[in-house]
This record gives sequence, C-alpha cells and structure tokens, in this order.
Amino acid sequence: MEQGAGKEIREAIADPSPECQEKAWNIVIPLVEKLKRCYEHSLELERIVPKLLGQLVGGRLNPTQHLETQQALVKQLAEILEFVLKFDEYKMKTPAIQNDFSYYRRIASRQRLDQTNEMIISTELANRMSLFYAHATPMLKVLSEATSKFVQDNSDNVDNTTETLGTMAKVCLRMLENPKLLAQIEREETHLLLLRVMVGLVILYDHVHPVGAFARGAHVDVKGCVRLLQAQPAVKAEPLLNALRYTTKHLNEDNTPKNIRNLLAA
Repeated sequence: MEQGAGKEIREAIADPSPECQEKAWNIVIPLVEKLKRCYEHSLELERIVPKLLGQLVGGRLNPTQHLETQQALVKQLAEILEFVLKFDEYKMKTPAIQNDFSYYRRIASRQRLDQTNEMIISTELANRMSLFYAHATPMLKVLSEATSKFVQDNSDNVDNTTETLGTMAKVCLRMLENPKLLAQIEREETHLLLLRVMVGLVILYDHVHPVGAFARGAHVDVKGCVRLLQAQPAVKAEPLLNALRYTTKHLNEDNTPKNIRNLLAA
C-alpha cells in the first residue's frame, strides 16, 4: 500500500532545520491523502454493502436461486470480500501507516495549518481516521458491522442471509477442492481470490449467525476450509488462518467443538 516516510520522519526529528521539516512534510502529505481515500472507500462499503445484500437475500427466491440468477451481484460481493481481506493483510504488514499519520497529526496540530488548504484533513476527520486505522483489520470491521446492521434492520432475512453466505463459502470450497476446476484456474491470483473470498464469507457468517460459524449444524464447513488452507503454502495460508483466529466472533465460545479450536491453534 505504501512504503512509508519513516526515514524522512526520523531525519526531521533529528534535524529541526526547515529543509528537513519540509522534506518530511512533502513526503507525508501524499501518503496521508492515500490513507484518506482508503478511509473514504470504507465509508462507501458501509453504504453499498447493505444495498447489495438486500438484493441478494430479499424477495421470494431462496438462497440457491438468488446465487444462480444474480451472478453479477455475487461477483460484486466476492470482489468486495477479496478487497477487504487484501487491504487488511497489507495494513497488518505496514506499521508505517500509523507512524506516518501520527507524524502528520503532530505537525498539523503544531502549525495550526490553514483549514482551507485542500491537502489538509479536518480535526474531526483525522480523529475518525485514527480510530479506523487503529483497528488491526479496519476494512473487515466495517464490512462485518455493515452486514450485522443489515441483519438487525432486516430480521426477516436473517436465515436467508446466513444461508446465502454459507452457500457461497461452500461453493468456493468445492471449487478449490475439485482438481478439474482447479486445473482451469490459470492465474495464481484467481486461486488466492477464491481463498480470500471463502475466508471472508466464513467470518461474515460468524458475525451475523446467532450461534456463529463454528457450532455444530452451521451452514459452513469450517473444518474443510481450515484443512484446505493448511494444505496451502504458508505465505498464502497464514494471513487467512490468522483472520479466522482473530477476527471471528464465536471461535473461543464453549459451543465451538474442541477439534475446530485445535485445528486453528496458532
């Protein structure tokens, strides 16, 4: 996502000359603008996801019929899930994000910068961005909360929503388990997309289903998903296994079978 301005920030802290300060500031500003755009994208997700789910689970069709007849919307949801998992993966590997933003806020506060300058972020927006980036997986948090709110606001669609998410997760798993289908996947990135989407669906299911994804009788094959991930190279699998370990809601509850907890033990 970004290389960060760590070197220039360290130099500016060590050398208070105007040249060093300006150099660090000029490098930090475009990075902060990028962080602002990503944050604004999260607000768009918050707005769009409930509308997307409303179309995918509402009406008279059952979940299977929805998935068969609304493939363009299914693709959109899959692409959102992939983006969310990908973004949070990068964010967790990039401590420069918070360091750069902290430096920006310190300097902006000290200089009482002109609020009319388009490059400047208002104090209120900076506060909201700080809260967003302080979370380990900020995009997934936004997506989970938007989906949970959709279910709360549309209580008649709880079963349809969870069954749709669960069915999509099963489709991803079956595609990834089927040697013939796998052979048709030419691009490595497509394989990774399917893995990310599968994991994202399990996490969302766990957030919106009353007893979660890990309880017996859940509409998702968590054990199959975990075993499939464990068979992948560590560089692919570990970030996604960590997402299941640390961003799900019900993993550590009493009704989660011990064998599932053992499978996911770090």
